Amino acid sequence: MELSSFSSNSACISETVNAGRTTTYSSLLSNFSSVRFSRQLNCFGGLFLRNYEALNNIYMAHRAVISSVGRDDLAAETSFHHMNGINGSTSSLGYRNLRVLDAFDDVYEGIVVDSDGLPDDPTNFAAILRFSLSHWKKMGKKGIWLRFPLEKSDLVPIAIKEGFGYHHAEPGYVMLTYWIPEGPCMLPFNASHHVGVGGFVINHRNEVLVVQEKYCAPANRGLWKIPTGFVLQSEEIYEGAVREVKEETGICTEFIEVIAFRHAHKVAFEKSDLFFICMLRPLSAEVTVDDPEIEAAKWMPLVEFVEQPLIQEDSMFKKIINICIACVEKRYSGLSAHHMVSKLDGKSSSLMMFCHDIATEFGVKMAKNLERVGFFSQPDNDNIM
Repeated sequence: MELSSFSSNSACISETVNAGRTTTYSSLLSNFSSVRFSRQLNCFGGLFLRNYEALNNIYMAHRAVISSVGRDDLAAETSFHHMNGINGSTSSLGYRNLRVLDAFDDVYEGIVVDSDGLPDDPTNFAAILRFSLSHWKKMGKKGIWLRFPLEKSDLVPIAIKEGFGYHHAEPGYVMLTYWIPEGPCMLPFNASHHVGVGGFVINHRNEVLVVQEKYCAPANRGLWKIPTGFVLQSEEIYEGAVREVKEETGICTEFIEVIAFRHAHKVAFEKSDLFFICMLRPLSAEVTVDDPEIEAAKWMPLVEFVEQPLIQEDSMFKKIINICIACVEKRYSGLSAHHMVSKLDGKSSSLMMFCHDIATEFGVKMAKNLERVGFFSQPDNDNIM
């Protein structure tokens, strides 16, 4: 469609596009002197109707092809011309491919953009992103999740300029989000916690498996402590405890129960911290150190371990030791892991729960050994926790 000149100062153009065919209906309206431009895009069962209303200066589509790809995908290829409302002269403003970014709906009426379909050209991406946001707003969508792999990181500033915000980053990507509705954002926050584990291992000689770390605070130098570390992604808590003990000491162990956990805030990088202490049964005896972060490891008599000044001066450490002793005496039951599948999501999970029938010959024997050496008195249950 070419408009070279006409006497009226306004025009109304409707383009009906169906099955790849474009039909343009133009009606010239006269006696308008003010300026306004608006566009409305409607979809009725695969038929797209685009209405342009213009008064005075007009941005008009010279050629438009709108196609339907799936339920939510649109594409528009448009060459824009500027028409002066006074003399009707035209000039080309450029050529642009517009489409909605490849994406799928989430269960919360939001959009998850397919990062594999992101364009390479930043200029093209800026126009497509604005077009997509406009489309999703009209569809009543809420939260937008936009993930950039490292090779597309040059597109991140463009999304930030369009109103996206940082959510989280991993070694291979950065995730940005955009909340469309007015009011507070209801998208979940980034992960708020680190998860750590410690393995409390006692052998039949009443010795605790302990390590000294190469890198620690000056106040903790020389401290013999239980093996500890962080749980890996998709790793069970008890699996992490068994792995850390093996890596730091070379000792193979078997998980018995979670005996306690600590919850602290603003520990590392302003994150909260969950630390689980696991009772483990030793399956081997020879200690070998092959960890760059460990200075030394050994079996240490329980009495000697407890009598360390740093442990005696720390109320939390002393409380944990009391719990461990109560577990050995079978006066305290920790949390054991039970694998279960929920019908809500069909996924296998570990349910940590109290189980009072876990007494074993190992625990009974250990309690008798500790009692024989006169290590502990008979604390009240109220003093355990």
